[in-house]
Amino acid sequence: MKKRLCEEKIIGFLGEAEAGLDIKELYRRHGFSEASYYQWRSKFSGMSVSDAKRLKEVETDA
Repeated sequence: MKKRLCEEKIIGFLGEAEAGLDIKELYRRHGFSEASYYQWRSKFSGMSVSDAKRLKEVETDA
């Protein structure tokens, strides 16, 4: 079963990794795959929550 996480949570996970938490521990703790982490990192790296919300609005408008 797939579940979709909101951008706010994803950016929070990325922030934890940037703060020094081991990536394997991060995805075990929160229940997502290593592949998901790297996809999210390529899409959301360096974004704030407000940036991600704007990106989502643009994607839904297109």
